[in-house]
Amino acid sequence: MVYISRQEHFNAAHKLYNPQWSDERNREVFGPCANANWHGHNYDLVVTVKGKPDPETGFVIDLKQLSTVIRTHVVDQVDHKNLNLDVPFMHGQLASTENLVMAFWKILQPEIERISPARLHSIKLFETPRNFVEYFGE
Repeated sequence: MVYISRQEHFNAAHKLYNPQWSDERNREVFGPCANANWHGHNYDLVVTVKGKPDPETGFVIDLKQLSTVIRTHVVDQVDHKNLNLDVPFMHGQLASTENLVMAFWKILQPEIERISPARLHSIKLFETPRNFVEYFGE
């Protein structure tokens, strides 16, 4: 099995805020991330697929096609947007990195299967250089 990854980048704003809690409880749990005026991140997204190289191309997946799928179905939907307000697939849920990466999986898995026999292995989403989430679809 060969694993191949593509990295993309986007910028987005969000707020961590549970509307069922008081402002005080939100500040206690989420700290400055509950700021009423939002805050932003420079996200790095790493999508890893796995498979066997095609005998004719030597590719597990055409990285140009993978990049196009990621950009079209994810990056273009979230780049320079407010994740809480502007992104339909995030409506009704907290805009945490954990929830975001799981939403990306639901979007990307069928698109990758449409273009390649390779399978989505993992999605890693860096919110900051030190904080990231990795999801394996489980």
